[in-house]
Amino acid sequence: MSTSALKSALNFFKQLEKNNNRDWFNENKPEFKAIETEIKKIYNSVLENLNKHDDIDKLKLFRIYRDVRFSKNKLPYKTHFGGSFHRTKPKLRGGYYLHIQPNNESFIATGFWEPAKADLQRIRKEFEMDDSEIRKIIGNKSFKSIWGYFVGDEVKTAPRGFDKEHKAIDLIKKKQYIFVKKYTDKAVLDANFLDDINTSFKAIRPYFDYMSDVLTTDLNGVSLIEK
Repeated sequence: MSTSALKSALNFFKQLEKNNNRDWFNENKPEFKAIETEIKKIYNSVLENLNKHDDIDKLKLFRIYRDVRFSKNKLPYKTHFGGSFHRTKPKLRGGYYLHIQPNNESFIATGFWEPAKADLQRIRKEFEMDDSEIRKIIGNKSFKSIWGYFVGDEVKTAPRGFDKEHKAIDLIKKKQYIFVKKYTDKAVLDANFLDDINTSFKAIRPYFDYMSDVLTTDLNGVSLIEK
């Protein structure tokens, strides 16, 4: 792994944070493009590692340009690299994300960012019916040591049609089912950074296997994708 590329990326974004304007960026664009080329290699290494134990059909590295049309923040450029890895549908569900940003803001994330309305309802109904399996998975000591607990948005009390006193309401009221692991700049520049990412992504697999099974079957366990 090229720690020099990651170091260059962190340093470039620190400068961009102080000079987030088109004149400065255009003047330094050749440097950015050179860094981006090397960072793409790192994301492809993550993809290669993922495909040794999962089935990823697409890597998407996001552009540096911000969409400011509907944002109060009019700064034109992102100060990070972000890339997502999509598992092969329809059988496999969930996704992975790698975020590289200076000032100890780097992280990896896994799970379900914006579940489709039908998927969100299916997940909630599953937890309403039986929350024992999901609690066993996310409560595993090894799992928790890497991923902690769910982060993301949730409704205040209960979604429409669900009892706010239900014993699984803490799970049911969530609108996202995401796990996040943060990294300091020092950890990003460690020689074992990519290995740690891969180990962490492998550890999420029981969760993905369970959620994929939920989202490809109805409440009676009948497959929705096999005919």
